[in-house]
Amino acid sequence: MKKNNVYILEDRGILYIHGDDCIDYLQNIITNDIKKVTDSMSCFASLLTPQGKYLFDFIIVKHKKGYFIDCEKKQIDKLYKQFQIYKLKSKVEILNLSNEFVVAAINKDRFLSFENSEEKEGFTIKYREDPIVLDPRNKKLGGRLIINLEKLYLSIKKLDLKSSELREYYDFSFKLGISQLNTDKLQNKLFGIECNFEELNGLDFKKGCYVGQENTARIKLKDKLSKKLLPIEVLDGSIVIDDNIVDNEKTIGKILIDDKYPFGLLKFKDENFNFNKKFTCGKASIKVFKPDWF
Repeated sequence: MKKNNVYILEDRGILYIHGDDCIDYLQNIITNDIKKVTDSMSCFASLLTPQGKYLFDFIIVKHKKGYFIDCEKKQIDKLYKQFQIYKLKSKVEILNLSNEFVVAAINKDRFLSFENSEEKEGFTIKYREDPIVLDPRNKKLGGRLIINLEKLYLSIKKLDLKSSELREYYDFSFKLGISQLNTDKLQNKLFGIECNFEELNGLDFKKGCYVGQENTARIKLKDKLSKKLLPIEVLDGSIVIDDNIVDNEKTIGKILIDDKYPFGLLKFKDENFNFNKKFTCGKASIKVFKPDWF
């Protein structure tokens, strides 16, 4: 990611949640503490099943009297419906603004060139009233500008940024071990804590109850976490979802995302697991990336 490049993340959608009860409403269902989110700080969070399985992940950004929810666009309608299910009698309004707002990503150094910026994951500043967030998952992913589509290209011009290929951004995200595309393929397939949400600042073990909290806390406190979602490099052949990952005839994981940026759920505590080894996976030979946060 070059300093003056900007990546228009057209595959991200935006919800906006506001209303008298929005803080309590979100606090009761998301995995992070909504009270961390202020005009100068944003957070990464997720929504789990009551059993603690993965459903959705998103970035939460304070905006006026409510919150932007930045989520993969192909998931946005389902996330909207899930939020509506939990609304009940809460005084909140949920709007889908995906046709009006867009997310643009910039290099970390470019973010830090803004006045009053700080090198803290989630740190948030404003550019002409629009929030720019240093990615709360990993600061190496750079800044994220959430802006009205009508203002986007004028702002890009004023900031002297060059629109660049999305591939550069998602290649970089993949090497960091952060899954952002085709996350619908993860739904109900693994526990949220197995998605590395603790390492990516998406879990708060000190907040009160939320949907899926009981199993998440149990796995953490009893040291039951033995599998993690990790990026896969296909050396030869091809893979498909649910292909077993095998080491010396022993299954140590399986493929959950099989597209351009594949991810697998691996038994990383297995005594035979070695990031330097080649593994058999269906009709393919693969290696597993080791992210720097691992």
